[in-house]
Amino acid sequence: MPNYAPYQIEGQDRPSQVVVICDHAANTVPDFVNGGDLGMTPADMARHIAYDVGALGLSKHLAELMNAPLVYSNFSRLVIDPNRGEDDPTMVMQLYDGSIIPANRNISQTDKNQRLERCYRPYHKALKTVLSQRENPAIISIHTFTKQLNGYGQRPWHVGVLYAGDVRLSTPLLAEMNAQPDLCVGDNQPYNGHLKGDTMEIHALQPNRIHALIEVRNDLIETTQNQHNWAKKLAPIFTRAIKTAQNNEA
Repeated sequence: MPNYAPYQIEGQDRPSQVVVICDHAANTVPDFVNGGDLGMTPADMARHIAYDVGALGLSKHLAELMNAPLVYSNFSRLVIDPNRGEDDPTMVMQLYDGSIIPANRNISQTDKNQRLERCYRPYHKALKTVLSQRENPAIISIHTFTKQLNGYGQRPWHVGVLYAGDVRLSTPLLAEMNAQPDLCVGDNQPYNGHLKGDTMEIHALQPNRIHALIEVRNDLIETTQNQHNWAKKLAPIFTRAIKTAQNNEA
């Protein structure tokens, strides 16, 4: 892949204050990482362990509906996880949901640094650039989760709102979502919304920006049509919640 880019920006000139981001958009393994092969089976690379299934399609439709820019990664979370701090030991996973990642088992610091320099840091630089172009941006980070991890029970939630400390947007978002009779909503579920040094801490918490991380169960958005449907469902919810959060700030 001679023209490989570790991130993509769509709609950079769209006028919305909202910025949509997608940390785990792709299962791409660049050629400079073990020859473009982590040693995983195609079936594993198609699973949630390699990327957030359905998240990119949902993010694209959502950004279009909200007339907002979208920034997304173009490398597998198994290459290096952009939603981790640089000192997080899980940044390069060696085992994930029962699957060993052969190319990561004995990774050298040199190889890790290369992934940082060529994937992780350019992605975060792009996020910083797009966010800096807007006054008081509101961040919506789109992720997806699997219905069931190996050895664990089924997760009942359709969608989760994740946050850490700053509840300016998560509180009205949860209120809007819980008002929808067809939604089973997770409040900081299926897991807690804070990891030290993660994307939201770097780009939202530290600069004090209104934000929320949204998790949608991936079996609900496997198809393009379902991604469209969920974008149409979520866009007005986000718009109303962001307006409430901004009004509360005024």
